[in-house]
Amino acid sequence: MKTPLVYPRKPLDECRLALVTTGGVHLPEDTRFDIDDPLGDCSYREIPGSAGELTWTHAYHAPDRGGTDLDSVFPLWTLRELEAEGSLGELNHRHFSFMGAIHDSVPLVAKTAPEVARKLVEDRVDAVLLTPS
Repeated sequence: MKTPLVYPRKPLDECRLALVTTGGVHLPEDTRFDIDDPLGDCSYREIPGSAGELTWTHAYHAPDRGGTDLDSVFPLWTLRELEAEGSLGELNHRHFSFMGAIHDSVPLVAKTAPEVARKLVEDRVDAVLLTPS
């Protein structure tokens, strides 16, 4: 099977970029991802581009025990720096987070991933940085 290769249509410094992660990142006031669901939580959380404090809920990560840098999972702060220095055109006004460890991906493929894809198209996003966890 061939892997599709897509060339960028414009340079990164002219692109609108969004983050999509499977790191279970969310705002502190959001509903946590359901790490007890044996099939996996196929929902997603919308992260505003202006978000300050973030946290994450993930079956295989325990941020309260330390050892994981949230910016390595969801590099919003690093991307803000790249945008400020002009290396990146602009960050989208919203980003998206799923939880990894989904053992039944049917709801993800049928419902939630297409919802997020439609939102990215609506926002006229040129590129997506996918950060798996």
